[in-house]
Amino acid sequence: FGIIVVVVTEISLISPPIGLNVFVLKSVVSDISIRTIFRGVLPFWLADLIRLTVLLAFPYISLILIP
Repeated sequence: FGIIVVVVTEISLISPPIGLNVFVLKSVVSDISIRTIFRGVLPFWLADLIRLTVLLAFPYISLILIP
């Protein structure tokens, strides 16, 4: 359950309308528009959604500890 919560929290920090990480990046780099930043984050957001789907479909993956 904890791993799912962390993944969902990561997704919420880069997705609109909240996008806290995106707004922090916008304040640091002010010459790039917020739309450009959200377009740049989109592949990572999609990868996180795929990761969340895989973890929900196969919850045993989150229990495996690789040495």
